[in-house]
Amino acid sequence: MTGPAPRDRLIVALDLPSVADAERLVSTLGDTVGFYKIGYQLAFAGGLDLARELKAAGKSVFLDMKLLDIDNTVAKGVESVAAMGVDMLTVHAYPKAMAAAVEAAQGSALTLLGVTVLTSMDDHDLSDAGYHDSADALVLKRARQAREAGMGGIVCSAAEAEAVRDVIGHDMAVVTPGIRPAGADTGDQKRVVMPADAIAAGASHLVVGRPVSAASDPQAAAAAIVADIAGALTAS
Repeated sequence: MTGPAPRDRLIVALDLPSVADAERLVSTLGDTVGFYKIGYQLAFAGGLDLARELKAAGKSVFLDMKLLDIDNTVAKGVESVAAMGVDMLTVHAYPKAMAAAVEAAQGSALTLLGVTVLTSMDDHDLSDAGYHDSADALVLKRARQAREAGMGGIVCSAAEAEAVRDVIGHDMAVVTPGIRPAGADTGDQKRVVMPADAIAAGASHLVVGRPVSAASDPQAAAAAIVADIAGALTAS
């Protein structure tokens, strides 16, 4: 088995309304989980300070900010995030934004992830937004552009991970949200995959939110996902 250990491939999304809620979940999960995602909801409720605290406690942190703006603004944002010492940061996979981000992150350990197509979107949603490509085609186009820009990885649905690997090779991270264990509610996700299937398809990291945070026993739910990941890696 190469790459991160199974425990380090599960990223639990702290999509919670307060830092206190997030701290309780982190405490409950203990050593079962070592990687956390902080997105808009928690970031705007004090989550950036929590990100620093998690790093100080030896955890890995993924800031899901999906940056997109003029080049200078993206670059300055990336510089600030890199100075925080977090592990991953998302940038929308537009070529100019990615180029600015990559230049700004040089010399740091920050892994930049290009967001291809949100897993809550399907072909109809893209058409409504003015895109002519299907979700599958747009994901592959943006994955190719992310590789050419020098990004550290991409974010896509696990349903597209195998095709994406054919485009980007095996050196980049493939981070897949929309992961749902068997029997879990799909919620607002439209392109979902089970943990073992995502790893088998080429995902390097799985982002899981409600199936852990809303579980009656979050630690057991996370441990089951880590076991699924380990089984898939052993079988591969």
